[in-house]
Amino acid sequence: MKKNYYSYVQTFRLSFFQGLVLLGAAFVPNVVQASVGLTAIKYEKKISVSITGTIIGEKKEPVVGATIIVKGTKQGVITDLSGNFKIEVTDPNSTLVISSVGYVTKEVTLSGRTSLTIELLEDVDALEEVVVTGVFDKRSRMESSVAISVLNTRQIQMQAPLSAADLLKNISGVFVNSAPGEIRNTVTSRGVTTGGIDGSSGYYYVSMQEDGLPVFNGTFGTFGPDYFLRSDITIGKLEAVKGGTASILGNNAPGGIFNYVSKTGGTEFAGEVRGKYGLEGNGINPYYRFEANFGGPLSKDKTLTYNIGGFWRQNDGARYPGYPMNEGGQVKANVVKHFKNSSVKFYAKYLNDRNTWFEYLPTVGFTNPQLVPGFEQTNSVMIPPVTAEYTINDTGEKQTFDSRDKIHSKELSFSLNYDLHFGKGWTFENKFKYSDKSSFWNATSVPYPIAVDNVIFYGLNNLAGKFGTYDFIDLATGRNLLKVNQGLNFVNGVPAGIKFSVLNGSLPGANASPNSLIFNPLVVFDNKGNEFIENATLSKKINHMSFTGGIFYSVSDISRKNPSGVGTMYNQMTSPRISPTAITYTDAKGVVYQVTNPDGITGGMGRSVATSIFNVKQSQLATFFGHNWEISPKLNLDWGVRYETIRVKGTNQIATQFAATDGGTDKNPLTLYDNYYAKITKKYSYDKPIETFSFSGGLNYRFNDGLAIYGRYSQGSKSPDLSMFLNVSAAADERFINPIAQKIQQLEAGIKLKKGNASLFITPFYSLLSNVPQQVQGQETADVSTLYVTPVVYNKYQTQGIEFESNYAFTKKFSVRAVATFQKSVALDYGTWDLGANGNADDKVVSYSGNETDNNARVMLRVSPSYTTGKLFASIDWSYMGSRMANVANTFKLPSFNQSNLNVGYTVNKNISLQANINNLFNQNGVMSWSAPGSFPASLNTQGFTKANLEANPNAVYYTLSLPPRAYFLTLSYKF
Repeated sequence: MKKNYYSYVQTFRLSFFQGLVLLGAAFVPNVVQASVGLTAIKYEKKISVSITGTIIGEKKEPVVGATIIVKGTKQGVITDLSGNFKIEVTDPNSTLVISSVGYVTKEVTLSGRTSLTIELLEDVDALEEVVVTGVFDKRSRMESSVAISVLNTRQIQMQAPLSAADLLKNISGVFVNSAPGEIRNTVTSRGVTTGGIDGSSGYYYVSMQEDGLPVFNGTFGTFGPDYFLRSDITIGKLEAVKGGTASILGNNAPGGIFNYVSKTGGTEFAGEVRGKYGLEGNGINPYYRFEANFGGPLSKDKTLTYNIGGFWRQNDGARYPGYPMNEGGQVKANVVKHFKNSSVKFYAKYLNDRNTWFEYLPTVGFTNPQLVPGFEQTNSVMIPPVTAEYTINDTGEKQTFDSRDKIHSKELSFSLNYDLHFGKGWTFENKFKYSDKSSFWNATSVPYPIAVDNVIFYGLNNLAGKFGTYDFIDLATGRNLLKVNQGLNFVNGVPAGIKFSVLNGSLPGANASPNSLIFNPLVVFDNKGNEFIENATLSKKINHMSFTGGIFYSVSDISRKNPSGVGTMYNQMTSPRISPTAITYTDAKGVVYQVTNPDGITGGMGRSVATSIFNVKQSQLATFFGHNWEISPKLNLDWGVRYETIRVKGTNQIATQFAATDGGTDKNPLTLYDNYYAKITKKYSYDKPIETFSFSGGLNYRFNDGLAIYGRYSQGSKSPDLSMFLNVSAAADERFINPIAQKIQQLEAGIKLKKGNASLFITPFYSLLSNVPQQVQGQETADVSTLYVTPVVYNKYQTQGIEFESNYAFTKKFSVRAVATFQKSVALDYGTWDLGANGNADDKVVSYSGNETDNNARVMLRVSPSYTTGKLFASIDWSYMGSRMANVANTFKLPSFNQSNLNVGYTVNKNISLQANINNLFNQNGVMSWSAPGSFPASLNTQGFTKANLEANPNAVYYTLSLPPRAYFLTLSYKF
């Protein structure tokens, strides 16, 4: 591994510096000599002066995270937690440009002064905020031809986000589904979406970043960015770029870049601690959280600073499963050293967190969804607290499933950012990151009812054809709930299949699905990944032009173990949580067999489990170039290109489970739950390259300080993530590995208006997404163990819309911020598989071309009025989600809904403040996701649920995931 690593680094360095030489030779032949790369660049000898100062607001409070730029240069710093800053200038009469979201940008000429206190006036617009994400050089939103939104520390602090993705609801054009909880969220931008609502593909087209680099680059369904991304007190601001230059400066992410920027230390020591207590689930379940952040100088000259912070929290969640939904936290730290012409930033992060997510509840009514009688929004269908020991294949290696461990995610990462200003307009920036991540799943999935008087239940448990009587017993009380007989079905005296007869009794939850139990498979994924990322750029500014060339290089080494068949629990649909069931089988001779172990699991007890092993390496190399030309003081042109190569190479070792004839682990044939053994039986290898080319160009015209317009065209690409390769488990799957990059064309225009206390940003947009794969899983027989995968069908989506982002300060005390998106997304070419009966003989592709796409609301609104007086502030975040098509067949619509969050704060004194938040103030039931009618596995096929199915059974029970019920939070903060 070390040899490969250093080989990659050597190759990268050689290619990179060769690229720099070519870049310089092409554009500034008088600067770079032909002999050796950069050694001919001469440093300018200038006297540097240190300027220190403090940025405060109208109430004399420190402005945290304000940006200070030396006018006419790229040199800048950010204020610390006390509003302090230190910056080096070469001209004692330089002008400083100070900007921060929520304040009017101010220019201050030094006139020889070296110490300053600068007061900023509040301003609700953010059009002059200097941004660094998605642009080739630092510039304000008013000067940029990119749709950029910014949330600052204050705006983030006022909210109580459920997850890191939850903050993106404040961004126009962005759809966020955070209903599952802290993880497995979905984020899409401008209709660029897979069309699904499954958390396994929630970040497919966007790049979630921390401090300018991807959280993780080698993603797949059970190993995505939000297992490792948390919003806490260490976040200084959030910058969001939708479309546009994301095709050039994002890593395989043409939909957008969302950059969570960390706070850094300042010239004076300062800190803050917060304690939060909450009641989730409509005031029932406790929430505990502690956060701390502090930083300051490490050297006497205050050019070396540090910042460290993090959080720990534990909460039972809105739907308590019998153990905490989330428990754990993270620590982040950085050290920054400023030199005369450069700076170095070192970042470190350690995360150790356990999380699970909310699942779907049985629902009736397709126009006005309501939970089935007996169910409430605070009910849980997650697997109860349980442990199960199992053995990896035939290795003898033991592992233990523990549902209370949930999805256990860990990360240890280090990054180093280096900025160097050579003089004569040259700037070099290098960002490096190494991360070691793991995500060990002890979870469940697809917890839908499954009928115990149906062959699917018996086929799943290898019981089909085992004739006799089956008893379903409450594990806690020992009470017999239901008795079912499995026998031959006779027609005119001739055997015709299998017949299941309920002899007596009933199971809870008959309103949702008669004679059914909740299917809770024990899902285990052991995901590990270490990753090296390098992003380096070289820029040259010549008069009114700047040129930027760069290289992005990443290597992701992924290993994954997937034990399949650890066991399954079949739980009763009781309230508020499901409860375990014991199952026995009595044959015709009266011999009793234990289908479940003493804990109610069809497995465990050391059972040998078929564990497939995957090893894959993704190598990604991209070169990009950008040109920015200030044609006139008002007109600016920028364009860029990106060429990217991704190579995926790996091996999948597939294990198979066999029935044991010796009584299994305990050598007892009467305990059916462990009568199996497993071993590796197949091996598939692949080595696939994917090459893409992307382009983006835009013009920005600034009429005056209050009016600017822009237009941009982008053509981006999206290569498949690793799920395509990790899903290969059969020869048929291997034939379908054909990684075709998706193409995204986007056209946008922007009008930016600012007058007095008002600002308005209007952005019409058009996007065309092509080569979107559609694949369906079928089964050869009624036995679900005979699964197969259909060939891929490629589809095309089109979205047209308009975004609004507005701020208006009615008075110094009262202001309103609003974002809105109006759009329509159509499936221009869309086909999906109609599987018909079991087996692939009658499989056919059905066209829904021309229908609306699913998961794209026509209207999304968020309005946030806020009021501040003296020491008190209050705000309401009111959001509206328009109706959405449930699937591309346009069978029905998920209804529109609105949600209100209340935020109130009081500053006791300069050190102590209190804040209260109520999320979902009116306890609205907004449906975010759904699953089809029927029991497992039919409920998984949402695209296959047609209008004919709905007309045949309009009162069918289906499954929905809604907004979390009302939650209350109280936070006490202490600053020092």
